[in-house]
Amino acid sequence: MNQIRLQRMPIAAPRVAFAFRVASVVLALVTTAIALSISGRNPIELGAKVISSTFGSSFGLEDLALLFSPLVYCGLAVALALRIGAWNIGAEGQFNFGAFCATGVALFVQGPTWVILPLMGVAGMIGGALWILIPTLARAYADVSELITTLLMNFVAMLLVYWVATGPWLDPSGMALATTSRLPVSVPAIWGIVHWGPLVGIFLAITLALFVTYTRWGYEVRIAGANPGAARYAGMPVKTQLIGIMLLSGAIAGLGGMMEVAGTVGRLQGGISNNYGYIGIMVAVLARAAPIGVLATAFFMAVLLNGGIVLQSQGLTTHTVLAVTGLILLYAAIGDEMAHYKILPTKAKDA
Repeated sequence: MNQIRLQRMPIAAPRVAFAFRVASVVLALVTTAIALSISGRNPIELGAKVISSTFGSSFGLEDLALLFSPLVYCGLAVALALRIGAWNIGAEGQFNFGAFCATGVALFVQGPTWVILPLMGVAGMIGGALWILIPTLARAYADVSELITTLLMNFVAMLLVYWVATGPWLDPSGMALATTSRLPVSVPAIWGIVHWGPLVGIFLAITLALFVTYTRWGYEVRIAGANPGAARYAGMPVKTQLIGIMLLSGAIAGLGGMMEVAGTVGRLQGGISNNYGYIGIMVAVLARAAPIGVLATAFFMAVLLNGGIVLQSQGLTTHTVLAVTGLILLYAAIGDEMAHYKILPTKAKDA
């Protein structure tokens, strides 16, 4: 008598994973449409409004690109740490501190734009790396969980930004509250209000994908992340790899903060990260830590965030929008997990 059983496979076939993800998003949208219909809303009209507002105008596309930019940097930061088996929950803090360091350069260093902008980028990356340094050393040399330490560092960075934006660096002109003065330099625009941030993020993702896939460094990182014991037995410098990956992860998040403050916002203010660091965790997990996958999931999340803004303009509450977003992400996560299961036949002996 033949029976069947479910077997979890370590790797899901790309086509199967893509099919499950599409099916899960469609199912989430159908569930959302049913819930909106029960509440007296017209889901077709709302959906059409979201699509037209997001993709039907240059304004919507520009907003989409500006949301996409920080999600790419934070998603790449978390994804890179995941490659070696570490959880960087602190991209939010590294993003904030990177923005803080870049703002310090812009406000207090004199020079032409072509000099100041690269210095801001370097400062942002150094700031992000410094902000993850203590959790990294604690994990590498004392086996302290980076989950807790990177998370706690977030609150320190966020409060630091709030303090300088409302105190020492407060706009002296009084034209703006709880922010610094407008930065004297900015990342050049390439289309409308869209600056170089998204393109640099895409280039960074492609570069990381090539290094992770085709270099010895990437191979050692993959082995160290999959089986640290085997990597040590093979003579690979696991501890050195961990420290390097974590510092690079923080640097990428810090660069995202620099792009946000110098390209999108134009000044340092409290809440500048807008939870991009935390959303970046979802981006990296849904991308399964693949740098190219981060581009797709960051775009998907940007569409969701932009759609949420449109839905709020149509009278839906913030809680409803968050519920819709969470539902779609939940279904997507379930679909990703189900893609790893395969139905296999088994033979059962007759009693």
